[in-house]
Amino acid sequence: MDEEYDVIVLGTGLKECILSGLLSVDGLKVLHMDRNDYYGGESASLNLIQLWKRFRGNDKPPAHLGSSRDYNVDMIPKFMMANGNLVRVLIHTDVTKYLYFKAVDGSYVLNKGKVHKVPATDMEALKSPLMGIFEKRRARKLFIYVHNYEESDPKTHEGMDLTRVTTRELIAKFGLDDNTIDFIGHAVALHRDDRYLNEPALDTVMRMKLYAESFARFQGGSPYIYPLYGLGELPQAFARLSAVYGGTYMLNKPECKVEFDEEGKVAGVTSEGATAKCKKVVCDPSYLLNKVRKVGRVARAIAIMSHPIPSTDESHSVQVILPQKQLGRRSDMYLFCCSYTHNVAPKGKFIAFVSTEAETDHPEVELKPGIDLLGPVDEIFFDIYDRYEPVNEPSLDNCFISTSYDATTHFESTVTDVLNMYTMITGKVLDLSVDLSAASAAEE
Repeated sequence: MDEEYDVIVLGTGLKECILSGLLSVDGLKVLHMDRNDYYGGESASLNLIQLWKRFRGNDKPPAHLGSSRDYNVDMIPKFMMANGNLVRVLIHTDVTKYLYFKAVDGSYVLNKGKVHKVPATDMEALKSPLMGIFEKRRARKLFIYVHNYEESDPKTHEGMDLTRVTTRELIAKFGLDDNTIDFIGHAVALHRDDRYLNEPALDTVMRMKLYAESFARFQGGSPYIYPLYGLGELPQAFARLSAVYGGTYMLNKPECKVEFDEEGKVAGVTSEGATAKCKKVVCDPSYLLNKVRKVGRVARAIAIMSHPIPSTDESHSVQVILPQKQLGRRSDMYLFCCSYTHNVAPKGKFIAFVSTEAETDHPEVELKPGIDLLGPVDEIFFDIYDRYEPVNEPSLDNCFISTSYDATTHFESTVTDVLNMYTMITGKVLDLSVDLSAASAAEE
């Protein structure tokens, strides 16, 4: 323990494990510690007994739910975009060799009280019951514009500078109604609220392109993929990567107190009376609560069921987005479902999650619109947790703190945080221009 390291990483959440892996590959000497005796931190996957202990105290799970070890219930459930940055990080680091993925069956959106499949391409737009016949043609034109758009080729811009034109102005050019804007903005571009409408349209167009490219990659029913045995596999895969490149791991280390020198810069980390020296600390908010602020709360429900979610074409894995406007809320609600087909539950069992940015202290009431879509449940658990973001200046104290996980059921904002932290720590931008076809071998 009494050694000197370039970086000490505290917490084995997904963000911390990705950074630990990336920094080890860069040749930095990394020590990775966690006060828990398991990997994953807030983003761990729990078996049935662990789930019961966490939410029901000492009760034992009922026998009819099957074997505890057949369950891998994600605490922060998220799907990956097949063409997104997390997949690029996995390929860049060669972590794909430790993981197996399976495409997610469906991507849906709530519209006027009904669940509909999200159209991802111009051809799907023409078939979608979300729109009338004339609206379909207008939407198809927008999808074609997005498909053809290349940032570096002005001929594809149709005279619009998307760094200046707002999303609202772009959509007005195609004459789309509010209903269509709602599902495109929230279920295709994956914005969490309506602020994007007044922001430059480039971000929305690039998000729509990512959705369509991810959708096309496996010709499945959605743009998403998800690891077999749940997301708990991801932190462990990056931990293995770090270990291969010389990273040192210490789990079950109580306290983990960050030490500072007279100038307020990180000097090391103390646990059980021994101090490891370091130049930089990377951690989740729980390790440096005096350097973060609370920015919100996430309300969520976790349900165990014996059937797929109704109106999703019997999909065994699915995302349903409930846009804020459909619910009269300030932020979207997300429904995530996976099942025994991804090896996260015994045969015949499904795990569903409903999550949203909490606007009250009553998750049972607040999450009702999402829970009503589930149909009968075998068991349901409710939870509410605080979200934090760092307020320190890393250039002054050398503390690099991740932001808490949001309520979304996809990884794009998570990876953005990791890539920004990587650049702050190393001064470099991670090159993610990888050959995505290299990953296909690991995917089903």
